[in-house]
Amino acid sequence: MSAGGASYLRFRQVCLVAPRLEPAASDLSFVLGLEICYRDPAVGKYGLENALWPVGDQFIEIVAPIRDGTTAGRFVEKTKGHGGYMAIFDCDDPRARGAHCAAIGVNKIVDHDYGAYTGVQLHPRDCRAAMIEFNKTKGGDVDPAHYSPAGPDWTKHVRADQTRRIRAIEVETPTPLELAAHWGKILQRRVEAESDGAPALHFAEADIRFVRAPDGAPECIGALVFDCVDPDAVFARARSRGYHALDGAFHLAGVNMRPVASA
Repeated sequence: MSAGGASYLRFRQVCLVAPRLEPAASDLSFVLGLEICYRDPAVGKYGLENALWPVGDQFIEIVAPIRDGTTAGRFVEKTKGHGGYMAIFDCDDPRARGAHCAAIGVNKIVDHDYGAYTGVQLHPRDCRAAMIEFNKTKGGDVDPAHYSPAGPDWTKHVRADQTRRIRAIEVETPTPLELAAHWGKILQRRVEAESDGAPALHFAEADIRFVRAPDGAPECIGALVFDCVDPDAVFARARSRGYHALDGAFHLAGVNMRPVASA
């Protein structure tokens, strides 16, 4: 429960996958003007390494395999390099939300405690498009700065001079209305129509938009939309690292990065 006694669900983090952490991590830092706040040694037991960036009080994570046979490595092979790995939500009660999902046929694959953190991850096959995680850090209901996945001092690494927040994630699917309704049931959020007609789930932090995938393409998290101080400068830095813009975005760490001017 939150400090006001009500339940809460915050869009906090998106996890991406790269075949190798470098140069993706260095390029993301440079292009978006962000600073790594944490590298979690605990992911090593899964054969991974990672880096995490705060974007305001939201986060981007990139994980990369460091040995053969990892789930993340298989994900990269399956998606052929396009698609985000996880959408992650900080919430009032991960296990209650996991139980709700089980009741509608969406099974969990991880349910664990790690220090002050409780996390429940849902099966990507049941979620479709990407894995969904619910988590909670002790004290996070009172102060969102308590967020264990980002390390002990993530607030010291927040930079807002270039990229200010994640405005939206875009989920690509052949059936936007149907998948939006499915995620709406999982997240217990009402589906609303955007001005362009795209179905969306709205959160205080960001929106999840559901857009039509290219013909024959699988469902995936396909794009991140960022509020930026100077989108042209972001594109210029992207070009300097070899990323070419197409339809207002450049492809990095498996997704289309779309910088837009801060509202």
